[in-house]
Amino acid sequence: MKVETLTIKGSNEWNEDALIMNESVRLFGVLDGATSLRPFRGPNGETGGYLASQLVKRELERLAASDLDSVPLHSAVLRANARLREEMAEHGIDVARKEDLWTTGVAAVRIGENNIEYAQAGDCMIAAFYKDGSIRTVSYDQVDHIDQQTKRMWEDGVKQGMTTREQLRKLVEPTILYNKRTMNTLDGYAVLSGEPELAEFLEYGRISRIQLSGLLIVTDGLFLPAGYELSEAERTAGMETLVRLVRDKSLRGYAEWLIDLEESDPECQRYPRFKKSDDKTGVLLTFE
Repeated sequence: MKVETLTIKGSNEWNEDALIMNESVRLFGVLDGATSLRPFRGPNGETGGYLASQLVKRELERLAASDLDSVPLHSAVLRANARLREEMAEHGIDVARKEDLWTTGVAAVRIGENNIEYAQAGDCMIAAFYKDGSIRTVSYDQVDHIDQQTKRMWEDGVKQGMTTREQLRKLVEPTILYNKRTMNTLDGYAVLSGEPELAEFLEYGRISRIQLSGLLIVTDGLFLPAGYELSEAERTAGMETLVRLVRDKSLRGYAEWLIDLEESDPECQRYPRFKKSDDKTGVLLTFE
């Protein structure tokens, strides 16, 4: 098995993404931390999103084969979520207030001899590609319905004459606050937030390795930006287009191409997004 990985800090102070690499049990994945809306800083200035993704990374990377023989991957993720709640409480966070919570999305896989076990929350994504050239999206972007709403507001702000990220960010902040309150509810999205309700909304399962040639696991910082020109077929294909670009350019080559695209639009006018460059983390697994 060939493993290609990357994690690149975006334009914010901390890289709130994290890469999961537990090669001893063939467990790989990505995490996308999100800072609480109420400001919090750790002892070294860390954001809550950074602390959340790093904590879950540690919890999953220290798992041994004996752990996963008795505990499925999704149960290990839920255990990490419970540990996150404990960590926040130790730092004086009111875990009953959603806007105070440190959070992280996750997409993780465990490679077995005959199948792939997976767990996913948020908008971290998993795609599988096969020997016949077909591509399958394994996970579901649970945040997309929220992102579409805020991006429409962003586009409306541009049309109204707003020319800076700061102006546009202020426009959408009330909606971001409301959406934060829908975490781990039917109206919102699943995310590791320390909330026990995650157990009802975490997605997980198993796919067969029959004719499987590889997997791509990414955080949303590697998504093609809204507004990027695609053919109708490419737009409909979704993750298939991303997989083809990564396989054509390599994971790092694609990330560098995407960063150049973002640099060409520093005020996020052409490609609506909340920051010039989001953190980017990915794993490309190829079975040889």
